[in-house]
This record gives sequence, structure tokens and C-alpha cells, in this order.
Amino acid sequence: MERETLEVDVLVVGAGPAGLAFAIQLARSCSEKGVEKAILVLDKAEELGHHTLSGAVMDPRGMLELFPHAESEGFPIEAKVTKDALWWFSKKNKRNFEGALCPPPFKNHGNWIIHASKVIPWMAEKAEAEGVEVYAGFSADQVLYGDSGEVVGVRTVDKGRSKSGEQKGNFEPGYDIKAELTVFAEGTHGSCTKQLIAEKDLRAGKNPQIWSVGVKEIWKIKEDLVGHVYHTGGWPLGNTAYGGGWVYGLPGNMLSIGFVVGMDHGDPSFDYHAKMQEWKTHPHMAKLLAGGELVKYGAKTIPEGGLHSLPRLWGDGFLLVGDSAGFMNTQRLKGLHLSIKSGMVAAGAAAEALAKGSASGVELSRIDTLFEESWAYDELYKVRNFRQAFQRGFSYGFIRGGVDTLLGGRLPGKLGLQSDHSRYKKSGASIKESRPEFDGRLTFDKLTDVYYSGTAHEEDQPCHLVVTDPDVCTSRCTEEYGNPCQHFCPAAVYEWKAENEGDDPGLVINASNCVHCKTCDIADPYQVINWVVPEGGGPVYSGM
Repeated sequence: MERETLEVDVLVVGAGPAGLAFAIQLARSCSEKGVEKAILVLDKAEELGHHTLSGAVMDPRGMLELFPHAESEGFPIEAKVTKDALWWFSKKNKRNFEGALCPPPFKNHGNWIIHASKVIPWMAEKAEAEGVEVYAGFSADQVLYGDSGEVVGVRTVDKGRSKSGEQKGNFEPGYDIKAELTVFAEGTHGSCTKQLIAEKDLRAGKNPQIWSVGVKEIWKIKEDLVGHVYHTGGWPLGNTAYGGGWVYGLPGNMLSIGFVVGMDHGDPSFDYHAKMQEWKTHPHMAKLLAGGELVKYGAKTIPEGGLHSLPRLWGDGFLLVGDSAGFMNTQRLKGLHLSIKSGMVAAGAAAEALAKGSASGVELSRIDTLFEESWAYDELYKVRNFRQAFQRGFSYGFIRGGVDTLLGGRLPGKLGLQSDHSRYKKSGASIKESRPEFDGRLTFDKLTDVYYSGTAHEEDQPCHLVVTDPDVCTSRCTEEYGNPCQHFCPAAVYEWKAENEGDDPGLVINASNCVHCKTCDIADPYQVINWVVPEGGGPVYSGM
């Protein structure tokens, strides 16, 4: 098949905070040196920001380093935090920890409440002003390698194929986009990034990455809580699942609420969406939302492994930044500022390498030194063992985490991790987690929530959720794990048809529901679900 080839100097895969920060900083460096470099940023969303989801309370440090006058230049701040607290829930009651009693990781005074989906177009405009080209609607499907194994670019996905893979009348082959340097900034568990990490064994000597699933809703409520930031712990989670909720007050009586749960709980019947709905039934949450209405819905995975789970960030022809690498402070539940800084650090390494006329791994490895000299490294080093401690038991996690916080991360050692999917208990179909009743006012079923995500895909296209060994689903998964995909997906993509339901038994994949969260690719116990990019579509997270 003939494919059009486009050649640029630097290609950035993903127009998120990390990718755009990289492009902006590199363009500035090139301009200062009087060097012309063609920098291209691609994003799979059909409009910039549509696939970007976060809580989000932003530590402004990274943004203010990139744009010292961000506020006066119109950076989209929804509100500045004026009040914060930790709410600890039992099933019926709430304990309020605020002021001096609020744990340091939950103190947010002065931070910015934002919609990440609005930040991306703002940053893209800034990038274009620096001469960067930013294109939406181009999905990188596979990594391209040179004769010596170096990364030379990516191939975008073919468009216009039918479900069976046949070419339709509007068929358009993907482009081969080649570059001296390719930067992977796809976000959490990116399709190309996971290929590259496996191909180059970039996790050698590292902890595995672990993840959480965040389920988010935007509500219109009666009460004005603008500037208020609350986090919740305790109920409805037991002592085997790490996580909690958030409540962020937005202008116009809007409220961002969400629930995040680590994926290493070991329960194959765990349902992240249902747990978030149950959380809303707590008397305090129900009262807060009473008389309100649901406006938007979304879900995504979040890297939680921390410093010791970062893969090697460089190699011949490539760099990794942002969520693609795992820049996230789990203790603070914050990653945007770290993603931005990771892009800036990578740009520093890239500028030095390109000035020498080389994008070899030897030259790009300078990123390690620049990262270790940065405040981002200092922040992640202090919490390097925080999340790992909870895999050793919640009592140990609370004690070790608390002591380490008081000592500024000085406790020695490197705690290991088990991957999320390896921790499932083989309980078969015998154990089923309880589900709340969905009343359509306070709690909603998955299909209703998916509607509020704005998700849409062309129906007649190849399924982008590829089960590489379907026999495993019927021959082993039912008996050993009870088909957890039907529970863990927050968008009702996976259904399991039993023999008594009239149809042939087996797995049904409703790919058009997919909100691109990547939960299935990470959580499948056999690792036989491969999330590949669709030809287009997905959620629309504007205003999220």
C-alpha cells in the first residue's frame, strides 16, 4: 500500500500538557539559538482537549515556570482554592479535618481549580505562536523503526475501513510521519508508548507501573461552593482498596466530583463506576447533590507507581514525558504540574542533542541529569515509597506513609510492587460485589453516564478493543475470575452473555461506548485485551 510520508524535525505524539509544554519550550530554545526546527504535535482527539480529563486542582508551579504571566495572559482558571478539608466517611457519618487538622497532602490553598480540557486549547495557541504546528484528529497507530532499531516516527491509523477490515469508498491510508526525534506524550498507557516500552524493555530494573481508575461527574447544584476543595476517605472502600473521592467547587454553582480507586485491590468483581455511584449515596454527598442535575461524565486511568515505576525516558530517536512515563504524585493526587515540568526537562535534553546534530540515546540521556536536578525529582523522591507501602497492608501503609511524610521522605529503601492484574484472586463467579440501585436522579447506570460523556464512534470500523486470545475468555476466565471485564469497565463496553440468555454465550464488545480510559488494557488478568486507536471519535470532555 502506498502511504504518504511527511518528514519533520521533531514529532510530538499527544497534545496534552506534557507534549505541548515540550513543544513550547523546545521552540523557544531553538529560537534563542537561531536554529530552525519543524515541530509537529499530533493528537487523536478530533478537537484539542476533547480527550483530556483530570480532576482538576492544579499546582501552578509548572505552568508559572513555563508562563510566568499565565494569569494576565488569560490562562483558564475556574477558581482559586479558598477552603479545603479532608472528610472521613463512615457509612452514615462524616468527620471533618480542616485547618491545622487537614493532612498536608490535602491542603490546596492558592492552587487553581481548572478544566483540563480548556487548558489544552490555550496551550496549543501558545505553541502555535512559537511556530509549532498542532494537528487534531490524527491517531498514532504504531511506532516506526529504522534499520538500526532507532525510532524514526509513527504511522497514523487507516481511516475508512469496515468492521471486517475491508476498504470502504472513503478509505484513506494512514500517514508515515518521520522525524529526527519523536516524543511520546500520549497520556496514560498510550498505544504507541506501550509498544515502545515492550520493544525496548524500558522497565528493566524498575517497579511495574500500577494504576488507579478515576470516575468523574460534573453537577449543577443549588449551593455555591466556588473555590472549595474537599477530599474524602473511608467509606465505601474497605481496607483492601486504596482510594477516595473529591469535591471541587466551580463557578456558577457547578461541582466537579469524582472517585479514584487503585487497581491493585485483587477483587475481580470490583466495579469502579458502581463504587462511585455508591459513594454519592452517603448522607452528606446526597444532601450536597439534592436538587442538582448531572451535566457531564468521564473516566480515565491514572499512573500511581511513582518514581521507581518510571521507565527509561530516552533511547535512540525518542523521549517519554507526562502520563506516558508516569509523572504523578499519588500522595497529593496531582500530576499536571509534573507533566508540564517533564515536558520542559525533556525539551532541555532535546535542545542540547539537536544542537549537536544528533538524537541518539547517548545524547538524549541528558534528560536523566536534568530531571534529577529539578524540583520534580525532589517532589517524587520524597514520596517514592508512599503508594507501594499500601500493597503491604493498609496499617503498614498508613504508618509508613505518615512517618515518611513527617520525615520528608527520608526513610531508606526501595519498596517493590506487584502489577495490578497479578493481584486478582481466583474467586470465579462465586463472589459478586454488591451494586447500588440506580435511581436516575442521584445515581446512574453506566449507559446513562456514557451518554453524558459525549462519546461517539463510527460504528462500521474495525473494533479497537482487540482480544488477542478469545478462547481464554470462555475456557478459563469464567471459571477462574468470573469475567472481570464486565465489571471493571466504567463504560459498559464489555458484556458477558450466559447460556440462559438466548444468545450464544460469550463476550460482547460494545466498542462504540468506549471512553478511552484504558482500564481494560491494564486490568485484564490475562493481558489479552489490546486497546488500539480507533479511526476517530471518542469522548467529548469539553467543560470537564
